[in-house]
Amino acid sequence: MPERSYDLLVIGAGMAGLTAAARAATEGRSVCVVEVAAEVGGSARFAGYAWTAPDRAVMAQHNPKGDPILRDALVDGFAGGIGWIRSVGVDVAEPQSILSFGQGHKFDTNHYVDTCKRVVLDSGGRLLLNTQTESLLTQAGDVLGARVTGEVGTVDIRAVSTLLATGGFQGNSDLLARYVHSDAGAMQVRSNLNSVGAGLRLAQHAGAAAGVDDAGFYGHLIPAGVAFADSGDFVDLSLYYSEHALLFNTAGHRFVDETLGDHLTTMALLDQPESRGLLIADERVHRDWMLASYVEGAVAVDKFALADKRGGRVGVAEDLSEFEYLPDDWGYDGPAIAEQIADFNRRAGGQAEVIPGRALDRQPLDEPPYYLIEAAPAITFPFYGVRIDAQARVLDSDGVPIKGLLAAGSDTGGLWNRAYAGGLATALVFGLAAAETALAASRS
Repeated sequence: MPERSYDLLVIGAGMAGLTAAARAATEGRSVCVVEVAAEVGGSARFAGYAWTAPDRAVMAQHNPKGDPILRDALVDGFAGGIGWIRSVGVDVAEPQSILSFGQGHKFDTNHYVDTCKRVVLDSGGRLLLNTQTESLLTQAGDVLGARVTGEVGTVDIRAVSTLLATGGFQGNSDLLARYVHSDAGAMQVRSNLNSVGAGLRLAQHAGAAAGVDDAGFYGHLIPAGVAFADSGDFVDLSLYYSEHALLFNTAGHRFVDETLGDHLTTMALLDQPESRGLLIADERVHRDWMLASYVEGAVAVDKFALADKRGGRVGVAEDLSEFEYLPDDWGYDGPAIAEQIADFNRRAGGQAEVIPGRALDRQPLDEPPYYLIEAAPAITFPFYGVRIDAQARVLDSDGVPIKGLLAAGSDTGGLWNRAYAGGLATALVFGLAAAETALAASRS
């Protein structure tokens, strides 16, 4: 590969990186994309919806600790991002409700990332697969490209702008333990295992700021002890219905308002002893939520039957009295949990105070039988990452942009803090923002 300079060098060929690369290519800019895997797409291939909060106020309500500048940029840029997807010829469904507060669109993410790849190549751009990025090229603090090693050997690729979009570090147990939680490295990963922190490493070596500490991660509850067999399990095994069930830790206590979202309950469970808990639903929850689609249009999967088939700890109690037969080796006090469920039912049915709170679904769990699944947290991506501004420019410890360096997607931090409203949307919006910044830099 002869050495040459590009307008934009993209490190990571997932949703954020390919979005930026394709957008820059459509404007006639020279683009090079470097990807560690054998094919493009990353975690985007496992997704199907781009969604976020519908306006700034709702975003602030559900993500109060997130960076206000990034929150607003995501909300403001979302409609334009959906328009961009349509502009490259990918069908996008009409808007629909996501979770209790969001709005988004279903689209074929595989079609989208493959289309972006084609746009880049058809424009004369370069795609280097199976290629590691060793280091960034710098001069007087500015980033001038990167040194990569792969099928082309070890070469220096120079660029006006370099974008970090490697997808986070969920595949690196050491970084998870360091930046997320001491027990985070033991979680199963429901996304791209090739995302091991390359973007964070490269940015920090270039003097970038990172954070926020204790910001958490995005993930979902899954049956404890059940290993993912393939990427289809990322959705099929996720216990989304926990928002309507009750979750008890090994001490036999509720510890979170489950109705605020399975993705939030997942973070809370990681903090509990042994990071496992007993998720309990009655027949109403089983019928209306456990067997139903999480979002409209998604395939419904019987979560209980699947967990049972795959060897998870599951059980059915015909009434609360049968909780005394909970196996001792599970480590839960069945009669005590049954007593607490009865107390919850009295309080919820009588509109008395429930502790922890019950903000959204206050209906009692009083329609037997009861369906029990032992649950554990699984991670999709961490919230700790490279600090950026609304233009996707990487910031140093003083909040000053590092010239020539951009970041987008799950490599970034600051937007989410113990809250979440759309990872694919984040990659889309800030991938486009990075492209616009790169376009402006190439003209200067």
